[in-house]
Amino acid sequence: MSGSKTIVHLLRHGEVHNPEGILYGRLPGYGLSELGREMALAAAEKLAKRDIVHVGASPLQRAQETAEPVAASHRLHAVTYDGIVEAGNSFEGLKVGVGDGALREPRYWWRLRDPFRPSWGEAYLDIARRMMDALDKARAAADGAEALLVSHQLPIWTVRRFAERKRLWHDPRNRQCSLASITSFVYEGESLARIEYSEPAAHLVLKSATARRAKGA
Repeated sequence: MSGSKTIVHLLRHGEVHNPEGILYGRLPGYGLSELGREMALAAAEKLAKRDIVHVGASPLQRAQETAEPVAASHRLHAVTYDGIVEAGNSFEGLKVGVGDGALREPRYWWRLRDPFRPSWGEAYLDIARRMMDALDKARAAADGAEALLVSHQLPIWTVRRFAERKRLWHDPRNRQCSLASITSFVYEGESLARIEYSEPAAHLVLKSATARRAKGA
């Protein structure tokens, strides 16, 4: 419907079961933790009364599992969107902590030579383009209503910065995209009117952070 209001929500997946503490990236077999499933339910509750008519998810297990309760509450089946998968990263499968990970190894430093592209993984501009393509498809599928896409932190943050016409390279510590957060693209017709952000699982994210600190103590 030309000129109608359409919203595409980008939901980041919940906490992942990752006892090894590696950068799992696109590796298979990384599903939600028990707390992550609670985060997915919190997001589904937040969205339960929204006019969602289309649900999509990255092909990765954690995204598919996060999409399930939202899709179920709206009696929909989640469609797989390859274009919203996690960003490619050459450190995938490694620990990358500064104190005990791959970043201590000189043989890996060459990968860090260009943080603006970045040199260690998929180019930010490539991420932004595939995410914008997915947003366009979801907007068309939900024309006049709302769609939900479950993706990952870096792709969501990158496409938000792209849409806001900000530089794409950034400090990862400053991303506004917590676990199970919702970044909503609000369209008037085909034009992006504004971007909104909410954290329905904030209390669970705090619980997760507290548990990690206690484990590391």
